[in-house]
Amino acid sequence: METLAAAIALILVIEGALYALFPTSMKRMLAEVMRMPESMIRNAGMIAAALGLAILYMLYR
Repeated sequence: METLAAAIALILVIEGALYALFPTSMKRMLAEVMRMPESMIRNAGMIAAALGLAILYMLYR
């Protein structure tokens, strides 16, 4: 459970840093995402989740 909390904290640190360092670029990127079809966003999310699982598998096997 401690590892999960650390992973969530790291996600928040990285995402917060991106918004703090590049606010204009992040707004532009979010506007682009709003124009994308839902299927493309869903596919990108599934690919990111699968990649994350693969990395976790390789780290903890």
